[in-house]
Amino acid sequence: MVSTGAVIGVAGVALGMVLTPGPNMVHLVSRSVAQGRRAGLIALAGVAAGFGVYLVAAVAGIAAVFAVVPALYAAVKFAGAAYLLWLAWRVVRPGAAPMLGGAVARGEAVRAEGAGRLFSGGLVTNLLNPKIAVLYVSLLPQFVDPARGGAAAQSLVLGLVQIAVAVSVNALFVVSAGSIAGFVGRRPVWARVQRYLTGTVLAAVAVRVAVDRSGPVAAAA
Repeated sequence: MVSTGAVIGVAGVALGMVLTPGPNMVHLVSRSVAQGRRAGLIALAGVAAGFGVYLVAAVAGIAAVFAVVPALYAAVKFAGAAYLLWLAWRVVRPGAAPMLGGAVARGEAVRAEGAGRLFSGGLVTNLLNPKIAVLYVSLLPQFVDPARGGAAAQSLVLGLVQIAVAVSVNALFVVSAGSIAGFVGRRPVWARVQRYLTGTVLAAVAVRVAVDRSGPVAAAA
């Protein structure tokens, strides 16, 4: 089965990505600020469903395509690494907006929505989130070890780890969106630490992905 190192690695990637401002964070925080925690949690359920869709696709054998077309696998891998580096730069670049404060500010004036639209909004936002596509298509396979058994089973476990981390952290954003944004906004040092820690994690993962010489693992399933 999966190694402890793989679990820790995926958890670290998931944490770094969920802490980076993106469609999911902005959507969830804006819902919570505009309509309250209940609305934010309903939207989070939609986001979680989106993670599930990606996980099912990964377990079903997305990586099998890369085993047949190695050049496509390499292209996606380097695209994923480049995207992570871009995210890291966007977080730490001079003049970058506060991560949580900026998300809240962008969600202050948002029209109220019903439960169905809240859920579907979270689902669609996540399905169209390029960070998640990169994670499941390009990054997750890097942590699968053919020597430890079927790739599908390992992908399932690692995907569940990612979902657990992402949903847990996003839930914290939802229930404490306003107070966290105010805390970070009043403490510039904390804001800088948050930004540089997140940027470092993303950059480290990008380098790991780029230099990894292993091929697609679907054939080991």
